[in-house]
Amino acid sequence: MGNLYEEIRAALHAIWIRRWIALAVAWALCLGGWLVVSQIPNKYESSARVFVQLRDILPGQQSNQMQQQDIDQIRQTLTSSVNLAKVVRGTDLANTVSNDKDVTARAASLANMIEVTAQQNNLFKITATVSGGSDAESAKLSHQIVQKLIDIFVNDNLADDRDATNQSLQFLNQQLIQRQKQLQDAEAKQAAFQQQYLGSLPGTGSLSDRVADAQSQLATVQQNLAAAQSSLSTVNAQLASTPPTVAGPGGSTAGPAHARLATLEGQLADARARGWTDQYPDVIALKRQIAEAKKAAAAEPATATGGSPNPLYMQLQSMQTDRKATVAELTQRRDQLQSDLQQIQAKMDLDPGAAAQQAQIDRDLTVLKQQYSSLLADREKVKLQAQAQDQTDAVKFSVIDPPTTPHTPTSPNRPLLLTAVLILGLGGGVAAAFGLSKLQTSYATGGQLERASGMPVIGSISEVVTSAQAALRRRKLRFFYGGAGALGVAWLALIAVEFIQRSLVA
Repeated sequence: MGNLYEEIRAALHAIWIRRWIALAVAWALCLGGWLVVSQIPNKYESSARVFVQLRDILPGQQSNQMQQQDIDQIRQTLTSSVNLAKVVRGTDLANTVSNDKDVTARAASLANMIEVTAQQNNLFKITATVSGGSDAESAKLSHQIVQKLIDIFVNDNLADDRDATNQSLQFLNQQLIQRQKQLQDAEAKQAAFQQQYLGSLPGTGSLSDRVADAQSQLATVQQNLAAAQSSLSTVNAQLASTPPTVAGPGGSTAGPAHARLATLEGQLADARARGWTDQYPDVIALKRQIAEAKKAAAAEPATATGGSPNPLYMQLQSMQTDRKATVAELTQRRDQLQSDLQQIQAKMDLDPGAAAQQAQIDRDLTVLKQQYSSLLADREKVKLQAQAQDQTDAVKFSVIDPPTTPHTPTSPNRPLLLTAVLILGLGGGVAAAFGLSKLQTSYATGGQLERASGMPVIGSISEVVTSAQAALRRRKLRFFYGGAGALGVAWLALIAVEFIQRSLVA
């Protein structure tokens, strides 16, 4: 413990002996360090926080995700070259540019000064850090940059939404006009194909479907015709075995033709009593039958007989006429279907790809109709969104923290750096004095000499200082204290200058 104490005393004595060297090194290090610190430009930072509130314009509208994507895109592209050029032209930086090339250079330098970060889902922080120039100009410029970025953040989003809506409407209108023309062409093509191939074929669907439907109807008509012919044959056989008259008092009687005419006229009167018009199919058929019956009655002479007309015979004659009309109608329908099928088959033989052509036409027409309907629905939806945007803001921006006007530089912390330089300078001076003491071979105490030489030290002679030497030493000591105190005063002066500059910015 005694040796350690002696070593500390010896080190302090060695440093004190070389105190002027320590003071000179401290001054040199402090002056150099303070000069370096003074050259570091002050950085002034302005920041603001913006909150974006998304609102549904229409009930059930699924647009929040798209709106959020748009906002994220604007946030990410806020520091694009185009927006930075707007910042240059909208702040005091416009006074430092004279052409587009200067604007581009200024915008490129701004990219490293601006930071846009997302703190929460819809909360964004915009920060601008400006250095160079006077402190007042840097502080003012940082505030202007943040304010301009907020304006761009708000205006570009609203303008882009409306521009995107208008562009969507224009695109949809163009597509609708194009689809409408294509749809008209496809419908005209389908109509021409149907007129050429399908004719009067019944049913709907493709050519093969309608041919199959016509064949099915033809088979049904043939079955009905066979049944009608069989029924007519039965009526004819019954009519042949039934006498036209029955025994009764003599007198002049009308023949079967007159009786049938009377029956048909009664049926016509009954039909008109029901309210049927002359255009009703049954009325038209009765009129035709009455015309034929009149011709037959005119050719039939009145007969005198002892009997009266047989009612059963007259009823069978009426049934015979109905069966003949049914057979004629079914025969006509069968012939028509057979003729249409033969014509279609002949056309299909000449054009084997007709069925495939019709299928392609139908598919194209179906696709065009679906596209047209979808585009029409999309256009109405976009129109409704555009009207809602004009009357209601879908995105509401709120500035939570307005852009700050910095009064103190964000960096560097000059008082701390000045103090650190002072401490390092003093430490460097002490270290230099101590290092020089190690380069010399003198010994401050007898113990050091004894340990170094290995020989015992008999004694030591103290230094004798005269009064003149003591006065000189006191004067030099005052100079030393003055030099050390001047170093501290210089540090205090620099600190004071720093705070005075800050007060001027405020």
